[in-house]
Amino acid sequence: MNTAPILPIIEINGKPVPTAKECVMKTWQHLSPHLRTPNQSLGQVRSMGCVSLEITQRCNLDCTLCYLSEMSEKTLDVPMEELKRRVGEILLHYGAGTGVQISGGDPTLRKESELIEIVKYVADLGMEPALLTNGIKASRELIKKLVDVGLKDIAIHVDMTQRLRKPDKTYYQTEEELNEKRLEYIERVRGLGVAMIFNTTLFPGNFHELPMLVNFFKDHADVVGMASFQLGADTGRGEHRGRDEDAIEPRNIIEVINNSLNKTGSLGSRINFDVIDIGHPSCNRIGYGFVSNKRVYDMWWDPAAIPKFNKKFQGLQLDRGKPKEAVMRIIGHVLKHPSIISEGVRFIGRHVWRMKSDLLASRFKVYKISYFVHNFMHAGALDAERIHNCSFMVMTPQGPMSMCEHNARRDDYITQEVSYKAADGSEKQFNPVRENQREYWERRKKERLEQV
Repeated sequence: MNTAPILPIIEINGKPVPTAKECVMKTWQHLSPHLRTPNQSLGQVRSMGCVSLEITQRCNLDCTLCYLSEMSEKTLDVPMEELKRRVGEILLHYGAGTGVQISGGDPTLRKESELIEIVKYVADLGMEPALLTNGIKASRELIKKLVDVGLKDIAIHVDMTQRLRKPDKTYYQTEEELNEKRLEYIERVRGLGVAMIFNTTLFPGNFHELPMLVNFFKDHADVVGMASFQLGADTGRGEHRGRDEDAIEPRNIIEVINNSLNKTGSLGSRINFDVIDIGHPSCNRIGYGFVSNKRVYDMWWDPAAIPKFNKKFQGLQLDRGKPKEAVMRIIGHVLKHPSIISEGVRFIGRHVWRMKSDLLASRFKVYKISYFVHNFMHAGALDAERIHNCSFMVMTPQGPMSMCEHNARRDDYITQEVSYKAADGSEKQFNPVRENQREYWERRKKERLEQV
């Protein structure tokens, strides 16, 4: 286990590192004025929702909806020295505590030693590494190695766009059948001290199964901390284009989530998705619930509590993979700030009273579940205001960029030549395009310009 204390990083990439508080304040000033609401998490709690670090463009699936592009499989893996420079840039832009998504392609296709090294590097800089994967190569042994060097989250993407096969080589036909794979991944993660997320792309072929998925994740909240539903966008490669905008849009998804939980007798009240803003409200909606005895209770029964807690808990970092330690840190923070106690007792006391029957039935076992709705933009319909207030960035050679903007022109960014400093201190050039594809790519660039 990596237990060495993390010392504050003073300088990186030859530049002084700002404090986390300075980064948060910078984000607040960057936000559009009408989004600086009391419930806004960006610029008050965190400087950024998350930043994607793509360590490979390779993938071992060919999904019918995919944000990767034509040139993705024709590019080489970014050298480790350049990846570490980009990690340093994330720290310079957003500060300690930033969530860094180690992604791709599928990051497990990099050498295991390199994947472990980059996760450790992110953690050693005081940021929170997450692994985004389809799970195929993410064995329990690999996950444990990553946790030991600082991995905080693992987000596994499973859905019908992936055309996954059963052990008998026939294809899974429904999301419900795919629960077999989800259960397998849950057992791989169980007990390893890492927060687990399931990513699901919603599209016309699986939207009717959303109620089943909502309850599946709720029923496994002892391991699954978040269910992220991502709206399929017309971007990248793949067979499916666009989505049914009348049905598959954030408000309808939220309605389905609440109706699905209530149908199972979870609770007569609804999970509130309008309590917390994360950047632009058209991009992200999140609702939190407590689960006890397989019933869900809205965590934020009092929306007015959010602004109070935002201020009083500002700067407090919690390890989602270690709930007991997180609780102890909260208790310690409360003891140092007695003004929180009266508000906290009232808030928690109301929860305990509402949940009393299920707490008794479950012997006081309580889990947290969050349902996240991420509305990706179509490549041909980018909204400048949403891009400006983006909470999901990707680190490019030139700096951070909105993920939706990046996906709309991915080939232009992943094929850029970069100069980097090798381990021996020498300057080197890296052309990401595979040598046998460079003539083709130059021809394709010329054709694209002629089409504009």
